[in-house]
Amino acid sequence: MADPKGFITTPREVPTRRPVDVRIQDWREVYEPQSFEHLQKQAGRCMDCGIPFCHLGCPLGNLIPEWNDLIWRGDTQEAINLLHATNNFPEFTGRLCPAPCETACVLAINRDAVTIKQVELRTIEEAFASGDVKPLIPDRLTGKTVAVIGSGPAGLAAAQQLTRAGHTVAVYERAVKIGGLLRYGIPEFKMEKHILDRRLEQMEKEGTRFRPGVDVGGELTGSALRKKYDAIVLAVGATKWRDLNIPGRDLVGIYQAMEYLPWGNAQALGEVETPMINVVGKHVVILGGGDTGADCLGTVIRQGAATITQLEILPRPNDERPASAPWPMYPMIYRVSSAHEEKDNRIFSVSTQEFLGDADGNLRAIKIVETEFVNGKFEAIADTEREIPADFVFLAMGFTGAEQSPLLDQLQVKIDDRGNIVRDDNFAANDDGVFVAGDAGRGQSLIVWAIAEGRSAASAVDRYLTGDTQLPFPIEPTTRQLMV
Repeated sequence: MADPKGFITTPREVPTRRPVDVRIQDWREVYEPQSFEHLQKQAGRCMDCGIPFCHLGCPLGNLIPEWNDLIWRGDTQEAINLLHATNNFPEFTGRLCPAPCETACVLAINRDAVTIKQVELRTIEEAFASGDVKPLIPDRLTGKTVAVIGSGPAGLAAAQQLTRAGHTVAVYERAVKIGGLLRYGIPEFKMEKHILDRRLEQMEKEGTRFRPGVDVGGELTGSALRKKYDAIVLAVGATKWRDLNIPGRDLVGIYQAMEYLPWGNAQALGEVETPMINVVGKHVVILGGGDTGADCLGTVIRQGAATITQLEILPRPNDERPASAPWPMYPMIYRVSSAHEEKDNRIFSVSTQEFLGDADGNLRAIKIVETEFVNGKFEAIADTEREIPADFVFLAMGFTGAEQSPLLDQLQVKIDDRGNIVRDDNFAANDDGVFVAGDAGRGQSLIVWAIAEGRSAASAVDRYLTGDTQLPFPIEPTTRQLMV
């Protein structure tokens, strides 16, 4: 156990966010630096429970009480060893994961949870700063080759594990740079891209080969992949976005979130001076109240929109954990992201009825109506219609499965009713030698699930190629059914 009285004597504290009026002037991450001594006190709040439910809350099975104790004692090197034993990329999850481990923390039954996510983040940052993150080059090569299609967190986790097992791994990405949604979907103020680049540098030194800018399924066909590689891992994500086919959808000014966010990142990195989708001085409406909507919100704020409104069809969540999601479940509660702290103009329980345009075919407003949930569906409330001025609307309403690309047809993989690629308990698709990891098989989910699935798929691929494996398999079939 860390500090035997820490959970009683030390209150929960998270790092301070930079002042709003300062941080909206730039694109850097929003948090102030935190002293290591302050972090140690927070790690000392961990009770080293007899049954650590944080393990169940974390799909990766992170050894949370163990590295909390090590950080409290100042043993950062052994702490990062334990953290890397279960998580390839704690610098990503420490910034981007919603921390289901914290809602499952035993201390959270009647007190504030341990700041697990922050201890994780600072552990890896201390390791990078001290040079303790080194390439792990395999002792020997197996002679087997693997193609990983997609360079998001699932694909990168699978690739790193398989490279370390001695296989020759190539990661294919259709975008011009490696990283998937980590690079193009996550705003700079949530994770600066040099954080991604330094991990990719480690992977390259280990032997992973990156192939950006390749249209797999087009210029590189599925049959060509089959001839060149012994196994294929599909980690293409769930990028088929949910649309809103209502009157006026064809007006100029309506974009999907993932059509907009990459331009914000390009602007933040100085890759373009004026992005093609630029909302400076414009009226903006964001449809969707989740993380993607918040990412759009923070980006819109930094671009200098005149007005911003965010709409959500669901009612406003409770401030406290609802009875329907008792501990240790992850509750749907009212949360304020860093972007909402900067500008919170959310409207709940409303539905968009129509996009309204001007004579030139440009968006000028949207028509909304208040709703209530009746008999399993949302019903409009009479006489509550109104208009909201809008030059731009960004649709951040989630994703409905894997994009139906030519590659999936070429590999003859099956798609289920939810739009996901069908796979068995060993992450294998119906076509021999093809495996599926991350959102492509699971559906839209958390980054921590993507990494866990990538690690598990790598274990299955290694066993397929060699007949055995020493790679961990963090997601067992029964566990996958129990966890959310």
